[in-house]
Amino acid sequence: GLILLRMARLGILLGLLMAACFTFCLGRKDSELALTHPEESSTKETARKGSTAEEELEPEVLEVFHPTHEWQALHPGQAVPAGSHVRLNLQTGAREVKLQDEDKFRSNLKGLKKGKRLDINTNTYTSQDLKSALAKFKEGAEKENSKEDKERQAKVKRLFRPIEELKKDFEELNVVIETDMQIMVRLINKFNSSSSSLEEKVAALFDLEYYVHQMDNAQDLLSFGGLQVVINGLNSTEPLVKEYAAFVLGAAFSSNPKVQVEAVEGGALQKLLVILATEQPLTAKKKVLFALCSLLRHFPYAQQQFLKLGGLQVLRSLVQEKGTEVLAVRVVTLLYDLVTEKMFAEEEAELTRETSPEKLQQYRQVHLLPGLREQGWCEITAHLLALPEHDAREKVLQTLGALLATCRDHYRQDPQLSRTLVSLQAEYQALAALELREGEDEGYFRELLGAINSLLTELR
Repeated sequence: GLILLRMARLGILLGLLMAACFTFCLGRKDSELALTHPEESSTKETARKGSTAEEELEPEVLEVFHPTHEWQALHPGQAVPAGSHVRLNLQTGAREVKLQDEDKFRSNLKGLKKGKRLDINTNTYTSQDLKSALAKFKEGAEKENSKEDKERQAKVKRLFRPIEELKKDFEELNVVIETDMQIMVRLINKFNSSSSSLEEKVAALFDLEYYVHQMDNAQDLLSFGGLQVVINGLNSTEPLVKEYAAFVLGAAFSSNPKVQVEAVEGGALQKLLVILATEQPLTAKKKVLFALCSLLRHFPYAQQQFLKLGGLQVLRSLVQEKGTEVLAVRVVTLLYDLVTEKMFAEEEAELTRETSPEKLQQYRQVHLLPGLREQGWCEITAHLLALPEHDAREKVLQTLGALLATCRDHYRQDPQLSRTLVSLQAEYQALAALELREGEDEGYFRELLGAINSLLTELR
């Protein structure tokens, strides 16, 4: 019995071993077949899928998809009506359709004529219907685009001129183009012509002033004799001609030494002083004083001639006339500029030694401060401090400070000046305090108050 039991167990074990060998051999065969013929399997699968897709896409009649204003998935075999908005959903990979916005849809179809619609079956239509409708749409659009192009070209022709006409006009314009020099010659000839009216002469001078602001143009005016013609205009009996001639000269003299020299030699200084010394309209005297200031600044030789010709006396008479307060402030400003200009020139010569010895010698020959003291300008300047405008007071205070070394004795002996300074001190203390309350640390009135305090300290 024991022997039989062992033989049964051995038989079972042998059967299991044979079953395992059979299974291993069968799997190896299948694997070899799969590795040996991959192309055949792939080709068959592709053919099977392609045939399925063709079966889905080839029907003659397509189902019409009715889109709404919301995105909906589009299934294979469904046709999309014209004007629909189609997109590919990148998350799901499906195509989605919805109706376009009404305004965009109208703009896309604006080329179609009104009342002309495609005959499309609302339920189903074939692919041939779609091709026919598309052809009609393109044909209509091309006709409309052609019409729009013609209208646009006609509009362009109305708005723009042909290049040939423009070239012709430019050629004509080139004939009349003038340089600044030619314009100034024409204006001088117009001003100097005996046949020109008063208005034409004044207009010519007015236009000429615009050009001579440039240094080169002012020197060109000198080169062809136009400057002397304008200087001679100061002798005119017409106040307007004097006024605008001085206007031109003031612009030409400004920071232009070459023109300044020729003007002094041409007698401009004497003519300007004569006009200021005689009865003339206030507007004319304003322009003449402007020309005089431009001629004297930074030109020590002209300043010497000004003193020799009695210029300080002329200016003194001018500021003492009634109704000339505006001129008085300008005169005081001129005197301040001349005094400080000479002081700065001498200081610069001592510090840098770069100033021309000849120019420094000319400044030293300008005895302006003694002349101011002799002509009574110490008292005149002090009395001008009573002017009501803050700007005028500022300029007078500056001039008083510049003349302090020369006029100290006169200032101390002038009780009216002391009373005026004390009164202004109280006024500007209140204004300066108001500035501080408003948050202005360095206000305008504080500066004026400082100048007044400095003068009072020097005069005590």
